[in-house]
Amino acid sequence: MSEPSRVEVPLLNMQVAEQSRRAPAPMVAKAPAGIRRFLHTQTSGAVADRAFGGLMLTCALSILAIVVLIVVMLLDQSKLSLHAFGLKFFFRTAWDPVSGDFGALPFIYGTLVTSFLALCIAVPLALCVAIFIMEISPAFLRTPIAFLTELLAAIPSVVYGLWAIFVLVPMMRDHLGPFLAKYFGWTGLFGGSNFGEGFLTAGIILSIMILPVISSITREVMGAVPISQKEAALALGATRWEMIRMSVLRNSRIGIVGAVILGLGRALGETMAVTMVIGNNPQISHSLFAPGHTLASVIANEFTEATGDLYLSALIEIGLALFLVTIVVNSIARLLVWAVTRGKPVAAH
Repeated sequence: MSEPSRVEVPLLNMQVAEQSRRAPAPMVAKAPAGIRRFLHTQTSGAVADRAFGGLMLTCALSILAIVVLIVVMLLDQSKLSLHAFGLKFFFRTAWDPVSGDFGALPFIYGTLVTSFLALCIAVPLALCVAIFIMEISPAFLRTPIAFLTELLAAIPSVVYGLWAIFVLVPMMRDHLGPFLAKYFGWTGLFGGSNFGEGFLTAGIILSIMILPVISSITREVMGAVPISQKEAALALGATRWEMIRMSVLRNSRIGIVGAVILGLGRALGETMAVTMVIGNNPQISHSLFAPGHTLASVIANEFTEATGDLYLSALIEIGLALFLVTIVVNSIARLLVWAVTRGKPVAAH
């Protein structure tokens, strides 16, 4: 067969287009006429907007409602202790369930000391790990080290407690404790008997638990620093450390503060691992070797043993104290972030 001429080709195309135009359109399910008319009106858009806004407002207010319900429950269940001791409960050191004399100051002290120790140990180590992974580590080591660091966050708290009992406590009793007492005993922080359990042991185990949180968030923040700023610093003659200090850490400081806050939040509320190694003694001591209690550990340790109403109410009020300490710490953290943010324009000049 001979090929169609150039004149026949447009004619064929026109015939195909005419046939496709005359072909019946595919059947499409149509909405009822009333619904179609409603969807084409402006009222439907306004109703949808109001419905969506109401749903979002409900979700936002639910968070506030949960916080209010927690406060109401804690206040209602601890009103017997509040009536007996008042606000002095948070400043009293007595804890005698037999005579019904209770005070939360030793537990507040233990919570603050262990959390502060955990931050002192974990923050520098987490920053060093994050800097090594992001800026110094060879490519073949970056992924394994990052994976192992994040794996620490997946280990259950009770496993940390068991490891601390069988490894950290003997190490503290036989090696690290005597070393600290010999060379730093003059500070008064490492005096007294050393049985391996105490504030320092709890602080060390807490530092291991919050390290992956701080390190992971710090890496994310450092990764958000533009590469152009790093290259500009190196092009101006800065060393690698100067580039990290001026371009990376300086631009990441607000995010690093946020990472430290999240780590502190976990340290304040940690229960099981701390309960297993802190010694569980409601006393205030200047020595870090001394056993103690935290707000979370005393609730976990004594809640099932609380027989009297006043005893149970005192423990619930300790939960209220933990709630208040969390609010105070987060308020201080907000002030810290505000101070850093306020200083940023000055630093830019």
